[in-house]
Amino acid sequence: MADDAAPDDAGPEGPRAALAALRADTLALIRGLDRDVAAIVEARQDANSDDEHDPEGATLAFERSQSDAMIREARVRLADVDAAVARLDAGTYGRCEVCGEAIPAGRLEIRPAARRCVAHA
Repeated sequence: MADDAAPDDAGPEGPRAALAALRADTLALIRGLDRDVAAIVEARQDANSDDEHDPEGATLAFERSQSDAMIREARVRLADVDAAVARLDAGTYGRCEVCGEAIPAGRLEIRPAARRCVAHA
């Protein structure tokens, strides 16, 4: 494969397989975090005190805030993966959105949903 060519999808290690694995991992993370949030909400419902006066309340509020932030981040990652699959389908995968140059294969191996080359990251 030439340096300026977009990566092909041949073989089990191709970009489509990498993106599918990343998507599956991200969905599993979101499901796990959703369960964590549900457990936190349930723990708060079992307590009859408010966060302000409950020594454990601040911990529960912090845990929920952290889990919510991680869910938002995972959903952004999922959208990035879906956008990368769309680029793969459109034939533009592996090209920098800014300069149009090929994104190095090493970068795509580590970040299969990368939209930009290192110079424009």
